[in-house]
Amino acid sequence: MTHRIVALAFVLLAAACGGPQEQNAGLDTTFGAQMASTWHYAGAPQRIQIGIFANDAQGLRPVTQGSIDVAFSFLGEGDPVPGPTATATFVPVPGSPVEGDAPTITAGASGVYEAEDVSFDRPGLWRVTLTAEIDGVARELTADFPVDAESEIPAPGMPAPETETLTNGSNVRPGAIDSMADGGGEIPDPELHEITIADAVAEGRPALVLFGTPAYCESRFCGPEVTELQRLATEHPDRAVYIHVEIWKDYNSSPQVINEGAADWLLRGTAESPEMTEPWLYLIGADGTITDRWGPLFDVDEVAAALEALPPMAG
Repeated sequence: MTHRIVALAFVLLAAACGGPQEQNAGLDTTFGAQMASTWHYAGAPQRIQIGIFANDAQGLRPVTQGSIDVAFSFLGEGDPVPGPTATATFVPVPGSPVEGDAPTITAGASGVYEAEDVSFDRPGLWRVTLTAEIDGVARELTADFPVDAESEIPAPGMPAPETETLTNGSNVRPGAIDSMADGGGEIPDPELHEITIADAVAEGRPALVLFGTPAYCESRFCGPEVTELQRLATEHPDRAVYIHVEIWKDYNSSPQVINEGAADWLLRGTAESPEMTEPWLYLIGADGTITDRWGPLFDVDEVAAALEALPPMAG
C-alpha cells in the first residue's frame, strides 16, 4: 500500500500562520490557536486538544502551563449556535519543563491544552473560542474545525481492529518496525514489538498501543511518547501488553509506503487524497473493545491511572 500522509497532527510551525490571530501592537506579538486533536465526531464525549503560540521578534514560541477556558459553537448557515464549555489544562510533551500554574510564553517547552469529556450534538463546522490571561494580559483566540457524524477512525466502544502489526520476528528491515533503526541502527525498543494487536486481542490481553513514527514525526511528539510507553511498560508490567506501531514501512522511498498496521487503523480518505494523523495512543480491554484513546498527546499520569484500573493479567 503506497500513500503519503497529507495531514499530520499538530504541525508546530503551521500555528504561526493558521487560524485567527490576535495582535498586541504594544508588544508586537501575534497569538494564534490551532486544533491539535483531530477526527472529532458527534454524539460521544471526547478529548479536545488545542495549541497556542506567540510570534514576535524572538520567533515562534508556544504558550504553556496553567489552564484556559474554552467555549464551542456550531457554525451553521445563521448565527453561531452555542455549544459546550469546558476548562482546558496544559498537557506537556513528555520531558518538557513545566514550572508555573498560569499560561505564559515559553521557550524550550511544548504541549497542548486539553479539555475532557466534550460532546458535540451535531456534525458540521465548529469553532472553539479560547479565553485566557497569558503573561497577565487577557486574550481571546478562535480556531475552526470539522466534526463528523461518527468517528472515522477507531474510537472508544468500538471493537479493536485485529491487525497483524509488525514484531521483532517479522521478515522486514528494522526501520519498518521502528523508524529509529533507519540508517543501520538497531531497534531501540524491542520490548514494544513482541506481540501483534491481533494476538493480544485473541489471547484476551489488554493492550496499550501507540501509533507514531519517532524518527519522522513532524509534531516531535512521537519520540518522547515512545519513551513514556517504555516507562509505562516497566512500571505497570502486569496490567497490559505494550505495543508500538511504526507508521512508515519505508519513509525514504518514492512513493513513501505506510505500514499496513498503521493504515488499517488510521489511514482514511482516497488514494488521490489520503488523510492520516498521528501519534495516537489506544487502550484496548481484555474483551477486545477500545476503552480509551488519546491524540496527539497524552497525560502520563492519566494513562497510568487507566492501567491501574485494569485487573492484573493472569500469568
